[in-house]
Amino acid sequence: MLEKEFKYYLANQQELVKTYLGKYLVIKDEKVIGAYDSREYALQETTKVHPMGTFLIQLCSPGDTAYSQTFHSRVLYK
Repeated sequence: MLEKEFKYYLANQQELVKTYLGKYLVIKDEKVIGAYDSREYALQETTKVHPMGTFLIQLCSPGDTAYSQTFHSRVLYK
């Protein structure tokens, strides 16, 4: 549902990091509509004007650590 917003972030990540490093960006319609110090504040302020599900909140940082997770599992041998 927010695929185009996430693709916008990925395509522009290097430039966004130069301006917004460490901020939580609110992205809607392929543009940054807000930058906040916390995810909670970004959500609180943005939902005053925009309905949930119409925007993406993304931590602005270099690399993929802010949007990827690694899960480790045990290997079971018989």
